[in-house]
Amino acid sequence: MDINVLTINLGNTRLAAGAFRSGELLFSERALLSDRAEIARMLADAWDKVGDPDGAVAGASVNPPAVQFIEDLIREATKQDVEWVGKDLDVPIKNLTEFPDETGVDRVLNVAAAYEQFQKACVVIDAGTAITIDACNDRGEFEGGAIAPGLRLMLDALHEKTAKLPRVEFAIPPTPFGRNTREAIQQGVYHGVRGMIKELVENYATAFGFWPEVIATGGDAQALFGEWELINGISPDLTLYGIALAYAEHHIKHET
Repeated sequence: MDINVLTINLGNTRLAAGAFRSGELLFSERALLSDRAEIARMLADAWDKVGDPDGAVAGASVNPPAVQFIEDLIREATKQDVEWVGKDLDVPIKNLTEFPDETGVDRVLNVAAAYEQFQKACVVIDAGTAITIDACNDRGEFEGGAIAPGLRLMLDALHEKTAKLPRVEFAIPPTPFGRNTREAIQQGVYHGVRGMIKELVENYATAFGFWPEVIATGGDAQALFGEWELINGISPDLTLYGIALAYAEHHIKHET
């Protein structure tokens, strides 16, 4: 199905937008939710790239308080209403979790997009405000996963919940040993995240009986996982592809 659609991913701190024309992603960009003017410009540029006044807007959100704000900006830019995955659009993958409606839609869409690419069991790591590590089986069913604080939440917590630890910007540790407090914090956060992910992927592999494909996405994915042999690839726009997949499959299924 050739689709002309603007996809948006509404996160906790940023909005991502992607323009699909004839099913191909031609444009993607991100803006802070605090910057209304930048979001308006980004949406206008993305809609221009869609190149179809009768095109659609499809979205996913993990930030309910910001939905109305974003819907208003989208109507200004496109004259269209948003079709939200999980509300207006079916989720394109079976969810085996105990409470599917409580599972973050971005987590499920990431895994759906990864499965669409690999057609086998896979793990998706999304390194954003939170870090999620989720998996699907060989049948393309969402098994569930893990949620942990993201890099900046860890760094902020160490500063805000202790008396003496400073606020530190993330950087890859330059040596095996933290020679000062700043480097020691960077060591703990960097290797803490990677060690957690390695342990979880190994657990998933044990459950599956084989090693799954592993793909990473999210704003901190490149900094954390670039050139790490555990990761098969980094896909910054994975959620946008998942939204486009949900839009296409929903309208094919319902012949609309």
